[in-house]
Amino acid sequence: MTSNDDILRALGRVEGRLTGIEENMALLRQEMGDEKANAHDSRAAIHKRLDEQARQIAHLDTRVAISGGADAQLRAEIGTLKETVEKNQETVGPALEEWKRMKSIGYGISGLIAFAGLTTGGFVAYASDGAVAALRHWLKIS
Repeated sequence: MTSNDDILRALGRVEGRLTGIEENMALLRQEMGDEKANAHDSRAAIHKRLDEQARQIAHLDTRVAISGGADAQLRAEIGTLKETVEKNQETVGPALEEWKRMKSIGYGISGLIAFAGLTTGGFVAYASDGAVAALRHWLKIS
C-alpha cells in the first residue's frame, strides 16, 4: 500500500503541473488577445484605405463626366466659330483682294515719284554748272 506521504507528494506534483498549465493558458489567452487586437487594427486600416480609394474613384468619375460635358460644349462652340470665320472670310475676301491691288498700285506710283525725283535732281545737278556759268556771265562776275 501507498502511504499518505506518497499520495500527498503525487497530489503536490499534480497541483504544480496544473498551476503551470494555468499560467501557460493565461499567457496564451493574453497573446491571442494581442493578436486579435492587432488583426482588428489591421482590418480597420485596410477598410479605411478601401473607403478612401472608393471616394477617390467616385470623385474621378464625376470629374471625367464634367470634363466630357465641357469638351462637347467647347467642340460645339469651336464649330460655330469656324462657320462664322468662314462666312467672314467669304464676305471680306473681295475687299482684301481690292486692297492688295491698291497697295501694289501705290507701290508703283511711289516708285514713279521716286524715279521722277531722282531724274529731276540729276538734271538740276547737271544743269547747275551751266546755270552758274550763265549767271556769272550775265552778272559779269569773273
